[in-house]
Amino acid sequence: MAAEVAAPAKINLTLHVTGRREDGYHLLDSLVVFADTGDRLRLEPGQELSLQVSGLFAEGVPADERNLVWRAAAAAGWTGKISLDKQLPHGAGIGGGSSDAAAALRAIASQGGCIPEELPLKLGADVPVCMAARASRMRGIGEQVMPVDLPDLHALLVNPGAHVPTGAVFSALASRNNAPMPQDIPAFTSGEDCAAWLAEQRNDLEVPAITVAPEIGRVLSDLRSSRQALLARMSGSGATCFALYPTKKAAHMAAYEIGAEHPEWWCSAVTLT
Repeated sequence: MAAEVAAPAKINLTLHVTGRREDGYHLLDSLVVFADTGDRLRLEPGQELSLQVSGLFAEGVPADERNLVWRAAAAAGWTGKISLDKQLPHGAGIGGGSSDAAAALRAIASQGGCIPEELPLKLGADVPVCMAARASRMRGIGEQVMPVDLPDLHALLVNPGAHVPTGAVFSALASRNNAPMPQDIPAFTSGEDCAAWLAEQRNDLEVPAITVAPEIGRVLSDLRSSRQALLARMSGSGATCFALYPTKKAAHMAAYEIGAEHPEWWCSAVTLT
């Protein structure tokens, strides 16, 4: 029986780089949420593994073992046809590939497949949190995932189309031993309260990413100057940035205004949960 599953965009509301292990893996402390937009997958069991990619951002996405979805399915011992509808820009700091792989694993599990406990982390640091696909605190190298309760957040996601290699961003990072988030995350009563607390936190990759792709600075400037913006920050290692707003209407208005000024940018008004 075929299974259809959503692969929502992953947004790092915070991303503190707190250290680096001897094996080179960076230690992180990140508050992660998921948007009500993303890619979609359809899995149909069969005798051979195949992957078909379509959608707005299908161009340049491999449809073989280079794709994380393919690798996830193969590692889980699943065979059949996978159709991937690619609606998120790839290499954009919003976990597109990781969320796709996690969605594939969830679909395989729903069909009775056995997912090895260690597999998600082997596929990538973001895959375990994408398996949860809900507001979470992610620590360590991605293996520590703890659910958190947050209010729904109205946001605008913007990607200028810049290519930002993750390795280059980490190489430009001035310090790899930075303070984590506070031990306890408050119980927020509103999106405004949450945004005010988030403003005291960081994405330690934002400054180095801007040195790699200066367009990110322009996106952040436009978001911060948009009407009713509560907070603007980059997600992950870039280049997608987000702004939070008090209402869904304000987020959609910002999407209209920024999209009209920069039609070449990808803009999406979303709710983050």
